[in-house]
Amino acid sequence: MSKKAIFIAATGQNVGKTTICLGAIAGCQRYFSKVGFMKPVGQQHIRTEDGRRVDKDVVLFKEHFHLPHAYQHMSPVIFPQGFTRQYLDGEIHRSDLITNIQEGFHHISTTSDFIIVEGTGHVGVGSIVELCNAYVARQLDLSLILISKGGLGSSFDELAINRALCEQYGVKIAGVILNRVLEDKRDMVIEYMQKALKRWNIPLIGAIPYDPFLSIPSMQDFESLFKTTLLSGEQFHYCHFHHMRLAAGSVETFLALTEPNQLIVTPASREDLILALIRFKEQQHTLQPAYGFILTSQHAPSRSLIEHLRQAQIPALYVPLPTFEAMVMINSFTAKIRKEDTQKVEQAIHLVTRYLDFQALMQAPD
Repeated sequence: MSKKAIFIAATGQNVGKTTICLGAIAGCQRYFSKVGFMKPVGQQHIRTEDGRRVDKDVVLFKEHFHLPHAYQHMSPVIFPQGFTRQYLDGEIHRSDLITNIQEGFHHISTTSDFIIVEGTGHVGVGSIVELCNAYVARQLDLSLILISKGGLGSSFDELAINRALCEQYGVKIAGVILNRVLEDKRDMVIEYMQKALKRWNIPLIGAIPYDPFLSIPSMQDFESLFKTTLLSGEQFHYCHFHHMRLAAGSVETFLALTEPNQLIVTPASREDLILALIRFKEQQHTLQPAYGFILTSQHAPSRSLIEHLRQAQIPALYVPLPTFEAMVMINSFTAKIRKEDTQKVEQAIHLVTRYLDFQALMQAPD
């Protein structure tokens, strides 16, 4: 098998692995004419037109970078609902899964100069079916890059836990990438993390700054979160609002605190606030979605209100939940990068390609 490949894993969930992989592929394409991508084991998946289950990240990477490889090779193993029970009941065998993964890797390697292999979650994910990231990396005979959150003490602790499992399977950690490092602490974190990693003889090959935009959900994300669709402003599915606000006071206070690029959460019954904002927007003479609404409570918005929102071209969706419950869901939600959200994809690529040491990344397989 080709050694010009690297396995990228993380120390936990929502650390930014997909963000890093987007930038890694874009950067490697500057040095190699043919860069491949695969995700050996996937969990969150969609179905293609031919009915095949494919990991969501694989669809994103294949479509954005126009990769030529077949989905069956890029996403050879999926964990759908019930998979774990089937495995433990002996209906699925690890040897078959590994064969699919190795065959997929082989097909991609024959037409690639360099391959990015993305893991699933932290190094131990998949252990219950004896297919954790460390084991898969070992079966592909690949070194591993670990991504951790951009701190110091707690980040190093998480690295130590994941490193222990890599050592158990004999997998070499070729480098560490810190993601979402606060700008005012970045120099300090780099200096002391390098000192700490020196104990293990592992280089720090990237310290990616925190970019709040990458964490901002789009209206499409909220549609998915609440399993609903936009009532108005359908052309703004992938609009991102940099400010979010809960509104429940008087109209005067509401307008005084209104600012551009604001998503407002308010009960659908507060037509006085909603209509006041529509009038305010009309006075600004802008077609851009400077404001958006998440309307809550059991009282659904009236048809006339929806029509006013449509005419004003303000994106709004309705959630039949108490406002408090909706806010809890919003505050605990982590937005993922979608293939349609090209603005966020391009920003992730721009950020990572600027701060990742590609010479070190490309030397990692050696």
